[in-house]
Amino acid sequence: MANAASGMAVHDDCKLKFMELKTKRTYRFIVYKIEELQKQVVVEKIGEPAETHEALAASLPADECRYAVFDFDFLTAEDVPKSRIFFVAWSPDTAKVRSKMIYASSKDRFKRELDGIQIELQATDPTEMDLDVFKSRAT
Repeated sequence: MANAASGMAVHDDCKLKFMELKTKRTYRFIVYKIEELQKQVVVEKIGEPAETHEALAASLPADECRYAVFDFDFLTAEDVPKSRIFFVAWSPDTAKVRSKMIYASSKDRFKRELDGIQIELQATDPTEMDLDVFKSRAT
């Protein structure tokens, strides 16, 4: 199904992997990439359950846009374990303008395909998706 704004389709694997992350907790994170030639969003990388926030940050290229989903585990002030599913729109300042525009125009439609996103985070550099940012947004 194509995105009216940018003409991007969402590969079925994107939704299937997200559902596995959400319901079975099979993955810690998923990094998505827009394949311009195929005009669709595809899964680029999957993080195993034992992987950390640092592994997600290392998976995002310094000069290219990406989308990511991160299953963030944390303890509440009462020491109760909780989890939040974050959608990360990664758009570094050094990315090409065309890439930023395509990712920006496709984001809302793509996010709607992933039913169960709890918190959205937009980041243009690594400090904007520091572990402390996830902690403060999750609580």
